[in-house]
Amino acid sequence: MISVSGLRGVVGESLTPEVAMRYASAFAMELAEGPILVTRDGRASGEMFLDNILRALRALGREVVDGEIAATPTTGVYVRQLQCAGGIQVTASHNPAEYNGLKLFSSEGRVISEDTGKRVLQRFRSWPEIAADGDQTLAHGAKLTSQDAHRELVFATIDLERIRAQNYKVLLDCNHGAGSRLGEPMLQQMGCQTFVLGSVPDGQFEHPPEPTLENLSEVSQRVLANGVDIGFCQDPDADRLGVIDENGRYVGEEYTLALCLNHILQDRQGPIVTNCSSSRMSEDLAQHYGVECFRSKVGEVNVADEMIRRNAVYGGEGNGGPIDPRVGYVRDSFVGMAQILDAMALRKCSVGQLVDELPRYHIHKIKISVACDRVPILLDQLERQFNDATPDRLDGLRLYWQDKWILIRASNTEPIVRVVAEALTIDEAKRLCITAQQAARQSEP
Repeated sequence: MISVSGLRGVVGESLTPEVAMRYASAFAMELAEGPILVTRDGRASGEMFLDNILRALRALGREVVDGEIAATPTTGVYVRQLQCAGGIQVTASHNPAEYNGLKLFSSEGRVISEDTGKRVLQRFRSWPEIAADGDQTLAHGAKLTSQDAHRELVFATIDLERIRAQNYKVLLDCNHGAGSRLGEPMLQQMGCQTFVLGSVPDGQFEHPPEPTLENLSEVSQRVLANGVDIGFCQDPDADRLGVIDENGRYVGEEYTLALCLNHILQDRQGPIVTNCSSSRMSEDLAQHYGVECFRSKVGEVNVADEMIRRNAVYGGEGNGGPIDPRVGYVRDSFVGMAQILDAMALRKCSVGQLVDELPRYHIHKIKISVACDRVPILLDQLERQFNDATPDRLDGLRLYWQDKWILIRASNTEPIVRVVAEALTIDEAKRLCITAQQAARQSEP
């Protein structure tokens, strides 16, 4: 599965060391002179891929920095700090354990642009085979041994002493991903009594890696059992954050960005950006604080591009990925943890109370099998059918009303469309999705 910013596949099947080496080599040929930082999340296959990528890059005469295990947002920070030509993160993000992948960073410390991604893909498809023979004599380079720079950038966005004064009890679920490397010491330096689940970054996930309600029921029980003030749940590369409140309630990834926005916009006025499949809570908060809210296409790179274009003070995606440009144009779970704790300390209230103050919507998602050539017909039909809605063709078709919306987007990798709807009730969100599903059946030849 190849996207704008990288690739993912099943280890030993669609993704092999040889494929990774070819892709990394194709990427290196698009970069200016300078070192290339390579990091990985905690997956068991990560070390093999990292070593082979380092060797392939050195064989091309490139200077390399071995970042070992680091979160995706940390990789972005250090690409900038070390003035690297680019970076490669070996990660499959929230995909299951049998997957791995590569995420590519520009010299700006953010995911590469769509144009660069297309050029890398063209080179990759024509690149000669590279033998992955296990010889690591060329793999050694400079080592990245500290993640302090990332922590200090995060701390610069909060009132550290205000948080320390509260002595919060926090449960951090790293699920054996990369998040523990920075997350555990960062929370401790914030004066938190910290309970860590899955602290060893070895990829031995204790639950499915995506931080969703279905996957975190046991973690919610641990939050209650330990009597903590808040539970933070990261995905394996720690760019996404789920939140569990003091009562063991999973409040949802959509609320991560909203909690941060509601805190940041109290002091920092300016435009915000989110993607077209994220909750309208962001729009409501923007209206409350008198700032503009812009929407981008789905995808971190699109959000970051729009943030730069609009000079936004904040942005992110509803999958638990806040983006604070003061730290970097990368989704960042550490930013989310620090700023939510800062909001709690400022207001002297629980995270549950902060959540209950936010607008309340319900999201429902489905997938529909649709042949690629039938997608335009389906979108046109839905636009006619929902003629009382305002249509937007920025990314697929988004139809929105004052208090609800539905997005229909074709997949880039499968003959399906993804449908996301949000409304004041879950029944209404489901009804919108069912209507789209029925329309898809009617559009079949």
